[in-house]
Amino acid sequence: MAWRPFSKAEELLITEAVADAEKGTSGEIRVHIDRYCKSDPLLKAQNLFHHLKMDQTELRNGVILYISIEDKKVAIYGDKGINEKVELDFWDKTFDHMTTEFKQGNILEGIIAGVSDAGSRLKQYFPITENDKNELDNEISYS
Repeated sequence: MAWRPFSKAEELLITEAVADAEKGTSGEIRVHIDRYCKSDPLLKAQNLFHHLKMDQTELRNGVILYISIEDKKVAIYGDKGINEKVELDFWDKTFDHMTTEFKQGNILEGIIAGVSDAGSRLKQYFPITENDKNELDNEISYS
């Protein structure tokens, strides 16, 4: 059986948070959970981003929230469409919000807060469009 740190109910809370966060933006948000990360989490997030084909959205406005549970590592990686428009520290508040929750032992709450923050921040630069479609599924990916 595959490793899963969350119950089905908790996974549903995360996927619902992704769907809610994407309601006001054309941006795409994905959560990836690892058990361990023995390398740089940002490099791991970047590799997963491409492996999961998140770089194929029309506006190149996808973002992955990468969390390594056992190693307590977090990374946020956004596509070039985002990076071309936003300030360098764009993801810092989201990262800080997530890690503050994680340090208190609130992993689920930290992920949901990060997803919500990402959606709010993406709305500023990528508001929802009339013909917007969900280009990536909202399911959690694991490794």
